[in-house]
Amino acid sequence: MIATQQRCPPFRPAGIGTTSNHWRDNSSPSPLEQAKTAVTIFDLWHHFSYPGNPERQKKVCSPFRPDRHPTISISRDGKLWNDFGSDAGGDVVAFVVKATGLSLSDAAKWLIEYAGTGRSNINSPATPQPEQRQKPSLPTMQRGDHKRLKVLAQFRKLNPEGLQLADERGLLHFAMIHNLSAWLVTDAERVNCQARRMDGGLWQHLSEPAKAYTLPGCWAAWPVGILEAQPFPVIALVEGAPDLLAAHHCIIAEGRERDVAAVCITGAGMRIHADALPHFTGKRVRIYPHLDDAGQKAAQRWTEQLESVNADVDCFDLSGIPIVSGGRVADLNDLSSMDADTFESDRELWGVLP
Repeated sequence: MIATQQRCPPFRPAGIGTTSNHWRDNSSPSPLEQAKTAVTIFDLWHHFSYPGNPERQKKVCSPFRPDRHPTISISRDGKLWNDFGSDAGGDVVAFVVKATGLSLSDAAKWLIEYAGTGRSNINSPATPQPEQRQKPSLPTMQRGDHKRLKVLAQFRKLNPEGLQLADERGLLHFAMIHNLSAWLVTDAERVNCQARRMDGGLWQHLSEPAKAYTLPGCWAAWPVGILEAQPFPVIALVEGAPDLLAAHHCIIAEGRERDVAAVCITGAGMRIHADALPHFTGKRVRIYPHLDDAGQKAAQRWTEQLESVNADVDCFDLSGIPIVSGGRVADLNDLSSMDADTFESDRELWGVLP
């Protein structure tokens, strides 16, 4: 059972883990965080003797595939990279994965050793061996144009700017699946991808028709967006693709683009993938659980996992908030349909992010 979630202004941070870890001392960064601070993608570029000078050039040719024109750009601080030709990218660890072919877990260990930090912790149980699985074969996906983003925003009752942010961060895509127009959430790792129909209908090809379709071969436990979240100190952890869009809506509404990232677990029955768990270390994480029994149990499970890597965790209480249809909020996406009088009178709802 989840501890009763209290509403504490100016936010709703009480509930799971609040009293036990809200004031935990996170001043000592983990070996992985130290390594990511010490090593830049520029350092790795030269270590692997790749051609070009990314410190001076806005874009360089990809060393990972035939590239006739420069397609890779690296942020000024050398902490993020993006390959516009293949839609790959991420942080320093993601670059090591791409350069070496190592799993995410082994790439993190490699980076720690390369940086010369935390050598005694390389074989720690906190970084378990990776699951040996191939990446799934995904359909050809497109970025969101103005029309698609507007249609989806209207359907989900969210602001288009929030969806555009999800698109810019590489988490929202569009494709044709089973001859139906769909929107998908995935990230640069391409190991988990969940699709929903643009018209909101059920996927009839499934043995039990459902609105959410996790593509075959995907690692359903992989938290979508966790590598993209690495430059940000705060993570909004949500359940399901609609709430991932809603979290970006909140980020825009509260002007928190610089410090908050949204990460999605695509199903309440999942545990956070062991390879991804170390990337939550030291982060400020707020979980937005669904109000059904499965959502509450998921929040308890994820909290216990996150606390094991010294994340600062709490939950947001969505209970009892009325929506214009006369019902009650059941998930983060429903907040966009809340009763206007409730929003005006409940100042706690003016800031749902930690």
